[in-house]
Amino acid sequence: MTHFLDIVIGTFTMRPYVFAFFAAFLLICVPHVGWRRTLTFTAAGYLIAFASEWLSINTGFPYGWYYYIETTRHQELWIAGVPFFDSLSYVFLTYCSYATALFILSPLKTRRWDLVTLETRAIRRSLSALILGACLQTFLDIVIDPVALQGRRWFLGQIYGYRENGLHFGVPLSNYCGWLLTSLLLVGAFQLIDRRRQAKPARGIFTLPFRSLLGPVLYLSVLLFNWGVTIWIGEYFMAMTGILMYSLPILMVIVLALRRVNRYTREEMGEHVRDYPWSPIKSD
Repeated sequence: MTHFLDIVIGTFTMRPYVFAFFAAFLLICVPHVGWRRTLTFTAAGYLIAFASEWLSINTGFPYGWYYYIETTRHQELWIAGVPFFDSLSYVFLTYCSYATALFILSPLKTRRWDLVTLETRAIRRSLSALILGACLQTFLDIVIDPVALQGRRWFLGQIYGYRENGLHFGVPLSNYCGWLLTSLLLVGAFQLIDRRRQAKPARGIFTLPFRSLLGPVLYLSVLLFNWGVTIWIGEYFMAMTGILMYSLPILMVIVLALRRVNRYTREEMGEHVRDYPWSPIKSD
């Protein structure tokens, strides 16, 4: 029992950054969709992510052949050869990618000093949100995986490797194809969980200032953390490629968001209020 408690404690103390991002996910997702849907997606997302990793280390699908190095097995929680924290990371990466996709696709309205996305049920469950959210999550991994592969040089530790050296800083292209497939499943799962119409706000939903920006902010925080670690270990070229890859998309999102603010139609406003009658703009 004492050993199990040590492992549980070690799971948190060895990966505080993962649980900090996960806590931020809970603080953002619950006011958005409620406690039940947040917890349901956390469980479903974890199982999908775990299944994808377990399959890949045993069959080579979907990420290609890779392996985990169990150097921390007696210090943190592992499940069937997969570190617990690794599959948990997919949950908050999926949500912040999906929330960023909703921010890009939805009309925007200012409300005094707040900014509200006029998202609708149609936008939330759309094919555009599915594909854009999955691509945004895959792009995150293009930044995350190369520096994670250098884990021996920072506090992650060398926990995994690939059977063959890949083209992208040691990461094989099959890994990114696998991430796109898994991300489609994860975002699709969130859309299915969120699909049921509600006549009143679910428990936990409340007006949070600038809630519409919190998902994109979490997305950028993950990027900045990984760029910071990449620079810290001296991989300047690796960091620069990731920064350049994101520079134009980030600039386009900012410019287009500024152009969309308060340029919604009456029909878009009406659909938003019909779908989410507890929206803060209804009181305006």
